[in-house]
Amino acid sequence: MESKIFSCGLDVALLVIGGKWKPLILFHLAHERRRYGELKRAIGGVSDKMLIQQLKELNADGVVDRRDHQQVPPKVDYSLTPFGKTLADALVPLCAWGTEHITEVEKLLANRARTDGSVAA
Repeated sequence: MESKIFSCGLDVALLVIGGKWKPLILFHLAHERRRYGELKRAIGGVSDKMLIQQLKELNADGVVDRRDHQQVPPKVDYSLTPFGKTLADALVPLCAWGTEHITEVEKLLANRARTDGSVAA
């Protein structure tokens, strides 16, 4: 059955992982359950507000499982659901491509910054 909402499978994937932080969250949860602080340190550079928002969205989409241990002090951790693991597996080739081409992309960003004065994100 053809979808009338999405034009292709990439539309579907980007809807779920769209944004700067969601792919990194998936990457860091791919192999182990992590507490919030561990995840924030592993990702680096993400604000609390943004990380919380992204985790809530991934949880609502059935990608991330949030487990509250109901204890004092509070202990909450996150892991990928089976659905989330399939998405993380789909990102592996993209991660490999990035690793393989990191030097080229760094040069491109440096050239871009020199020619138009922009700063890499």
